Amino acid sequence: MTTAPTDRTETDEDSDLAQQTEAYLKLAAEYRTLNRAQRRRIASAASPDLRRILAELERTMALERSPGSMSAILTDGKEKQARHLDLIDRVFRDIARGHSRKVLITMPPRHGKSRRAARWAPLWYLSRHPDHRVMIASYSADLADDHGRWIRDAIVSYGEHVGLYLHAGSKAANRFDLADKDGNRLEGGLVTAGVGGGLTGKGAHLAIVDDPIKDAADAESPTMRRRLWDWWTSVLNTRVEPGGSIIVIQTRWHEQDLAGKILEGEDADDWIRLDLPAICDTEDDPLGRKIGEALWPLRYGRAALEKIRRAVGERVWWSLYMQKPRPLEGGVWKWPWITDNRITPMAFRGVDLTRTIVAVDQAGGEGDTHDETGIIGAGRTADGHSYVLADRSKNMGADVWGHEACRLAIELTADAFVVEDNFGGDQSAQIIRQAWADLERNGETKGLLMPRIIPVHAKQGKKLRAEPIAQLASQGLIHHVGEFPRLEGQLITWLPGMSSPDRMDAYVHALTELADPAQEGLGTQHYSDQRLRGRR
Repeated sequence: MTTAPTDRTETDEDSDLAQQTEAYLKLAAEYRTLNRAQRRRIASAASPDLRRILAELERTMALERSPGSMSAILTDGKEKQARHLDLIDRVFRDIARGHSRKVLITMPPRHGKSRRAARWAPLWYLSRHPDHRVMIASYSADLADDHGRWIRDAIVSYGEHVGLYLHAGSKAANRFDLADKDGNRLEGGLVTAGVGGGLTGKGAHLAIVDDPIKDAADAESPTMRRRLWDWWTSVLNTRVEPGGSIIVIQTRWHEQDLAGKILEGEDADDWIRLDLPAICDTEDDPLGRKIGEALWPLRYGRAALEKIRRAVGERVWWSLYMQKPRPLEGGVWKWPWITDNRITPMAFRGVDLTRTIVAVDQAGGEGDTHDETGIIGAGRTADGHSYVLADRSKNMGADVWGHEACRLAIELTADAFVVEDNFGGDQSAQIIRQAWADLERNGETKGLLMPRIIPVHAKQGKKLRAEPIAQLASQGLIHHVGEFPRLEGQLITWLPGMSSPDRMDAYVHALTELADPAQEGLGTQHYSDQRLRGRR
């Protein structure tokens, strides 16, 4: 006897669907907790049906992971990732997790900052927080609107994939609201404005200021800079919600541009600064690059950057590409005095030095609130030309800088240390003696005798000490062996009356010792007032 099949009820089907949904959600939750290697092992052993489910989970996780990951998925890999763009992604991920941040990112043009920070990243942030409001401001309303239009159109194109929907009654490029998938208005949305324009209405959980300065003319105009700062303080900052975040991402144009004013402001310590020059010039680079390494070598390698540098000139190069804007006129040092007399390490092999010294200018202490300890190595030939050989300056305490100075002296086979004793008395000399003894016990001195210590007491003002050395540079008597970006940047930016950094002071001490008038090392100019001698 055959039993007729029983018709399944709608309730049974709903129950099965609920069980399947529950099983999927449980699977998804557990799968998300696994690392990449574990997920790969599961996928390799899964059935074809389960593998398809896991592939969709992986795609969803990638969309949620970061702005860069989202962009790669939605463009089928056409949107490229780079280490500096990943750094921008990490900033947005940190903020999306609920951390209130003020972040200043400075980097060169044409390195993808606007596309990532003012387009893909806001889109990703809204997908994570559709109930939040984002503000985007740029130097002009048109540019800000372009960003808003791009994000709006991306929601139209990719909304189903990222869970974002526009509200039917608010779809303008410069202001739109979000909705749930049923069309109900949400609290979240986006508003854009140009610098100087209004940002009325609801506040922002995240404010993004991208390229607040249009060009060099605006950067050089005190009126335009004041207008930007007034807008920054009275408009944008007043629209940020309590606990909200601000991201400023720009190319540096001027010492007093928005980034410069922020770094000089009362709340400067509240800002996280990510300084990304085109070529790394510091040991504490946010990306961990080696000195001399390009920011985006796959797109702009060293050869391409050097070509750009020659084309734009030193001032534009140091401002826009190295994020270290320079005064237009008035500096004691001039760029051609450095660049026209620079030689390569290869060319230096044929130079016979008669003296080699290491100069030290001790900082007041260790930590962010103190200056660097300047450590400069330099040498001199019999014909009165001086060569800057090394710059080992950095922020370090006495237990570190003494060893650094001694190791440099060993490396250069120096005959003397020149040490300023204005504030430390015999302390600096004692630090060097102790460090040398430590290295000698460790076998690092290679049997060399300890160089003599020449104490320097700076009697003259910084201008009187620096100007004679600058004049020697103008005569082509000082050569930098390779590049020393931070040192050279300090030389070019220093103006009489400014406090001079320890890196520059050590440089002046070294070259003054090498150009001692008693050795007739001043070339064609002899200083009758004995400025070079009078400081010792």
